[in-house]
Amino acid sequence: QVATVTEYGAFIKIPGCRKQGLVHRTHMSSCRVDKPSEIVDVGDKVWVKLIGKEMKDDKLKLSLSMKVVNQGTGKDLDPNNVSLDQDERKKRTFRDYTSQKITLEAVLNTVCKKCGCKGHFAKECFVQPGGTKYSLIPEEEEEEVAAAGQERDKKTSLVDDSSKKRKK
Repeated sequence: QVATVTEYGAFIKIPGCRKQGLVHRTHMSSCRVDKPSEIVDVGDKVWVKLIGKEMKDDKLKLSLSMKVVNQGTGKDLDPNNVSLDQDERKKRTFRDYTSQKITLEAVLNTVCKKCGCKGHFAKECFVQPGGTKYSLIPEEEEEEVAAAGQERDKKTSLVDDSSKKRKK
């Protein structure tokens, strides 16, 4: 039996028990409830299911639900507490990953099996057989490193050439 109705739910008297339990407005109906007074009035008899107990300040607090019980027959509509588990998962906080930087290294370091160019996969390749091949433009740092590497290679090849001539 409904004892009191508040803006956040309704307190229910449980027969054979001195305690009252709270049916929060989110557990009154499967639809959104803004005003619990629109759903129940003081003195109404409703079917409820015990969904939680909590000891707080040496007082037992009972959480009840009306939405998982058929109000006509009193039959439990959620015997395995599946919908209650889903509600709990919905309430969990969402972690914000927007501050983490996204890097595209895995895509940039790939080589297309279709055309042999870097920077894309074969399924994303737009080259027609025998057509022009396109690849990513290397960044400035990579160009400087590559240029320095080519100069070193030229110098070592010149030294190798002169030493070969001397051996002959």
